[in-house]
Amino acid sequence: MIKLDIVNAIVAKTNIPRSKAEQAVEGVFEAMKVALGTGRRIELRRFGVFNVKPRKTGIGRNPRTGQQVNIHPGKAVRFKPGKELQALPASSSKP
Repeated sequence: MIKLDIVNAIVAKTNIPRSKAEQAVEGVFEAMKVALGTGRRIELRRFGVFNVKPRKTGIGRNPRTGQQVNIHPGKAVRFKPGKELQALPASSSKP
């Protein structure tokens, strides 16, 4: 699913104009980016929680050359699904 699919689902469910749905989706994503960018936690009840966790320094490997590469410390966004999302039946991704 891509952003356009979300916009289309909103248009189909609410019958609002596509431009308004696009603005709403963009507004939600922008608010989420700002919150995560400042290190805040996003909790969407019955869906899940997004938060920012520190990432440790490490050593990785370049898959093409096999050469070791230093991985700098940073931050990573993590998602923990809520109970309702975890309860969804697993679907096969094979066609």
